Amino acid sequence: MAKLLLVGCGKMGGAMLDGWLARGLSPADVIVAEPAEALRSKKTRSFAATSDVKETPEIVVLAVKPQSMDGVLPDLRRFADKGSVFLSIAAGKTLKYFASHLGAAAKVVRAMPNTPAAVRQGITVATPSKGVSAAEKRSCHELLEAVGQVLWVDDEALMDPVTALSGSGPAYVFLLVEAMAAAGAKLGLAPDMAMQLARATVAGSGELLRQSSEPAAQLRVNVTSPGGTTAEALKVLMASDSGIQPVFDKALAAASQRSKELAG
Repeated sequence: MAKLLLVGCGKMGGAMLDGWLARGLSPADVIVAEPAEALRSKKTRSFAATSDVKETPEIVVLAVKPQSMDGVLPDLRRFADKGSVFLSIAAGKTLKYFASHLGAAAKVVRAMPNTPAAVRQGITVATPSKGVSAAEKRSCHELLEAVGQVLWVDDEALMDPVTALSGSGPAYVFLLVEAMAAAGAKLGLAPDMAMQLARATVAGSGELLRQSSEPAAQLRVNVTSPGGTTAEALKVLMASDSGIQPVFDKALAAASQRSKELAG
């Protein structure tokens, strides 16, 4: 892997760093910088200030919160001027935004990971600016792949529905667990037992889905006996007007629209 500068080492940045080290990246090949002095003092290991980084890295990974980006980029523009590639995982920050702060010729990859990256089961979608070479794209792919699957899109506008589906998606799954447990409790199960059943069912089903070569629709069919209990529940969940699909259509449309607004 290329020599790296990781800017921001919170939950997502830390997960990525752990993934890189597990895949054989030498600690000597990565500089971890924490822009906020207050946060540097709270970390368990030593972090550099961005202003103290003198060596030009091949790739700068931007893992700070979106609201902190304006304060971080001015000091990093010197690396853009020297040809460093910037890999951003900040939600809502567009290629146009980075061009305005780093220069029109800056090489930027915008990526949207999700929180299962913390257990290296995430999925990330990325899109490159025009100046990013095939080799640089491959290097960014390898970095992102350390925490899960990686997909690429050429049309940056697709990052809004990507954010709505996979970026925000883990919250929908956690809500599903909450809803299943609450429904079970209403039927008489002890709340703790209902939650344990819901968590294990969703987690186990996710692992089955991950390992299976069959599509999700077929896995659903496999567990649905005609005239059985699952079929009765699915009649409700799959109702064309009041089932789960129209709810998800509305939810993802709202999330995608909000992503556009935040980028604007």
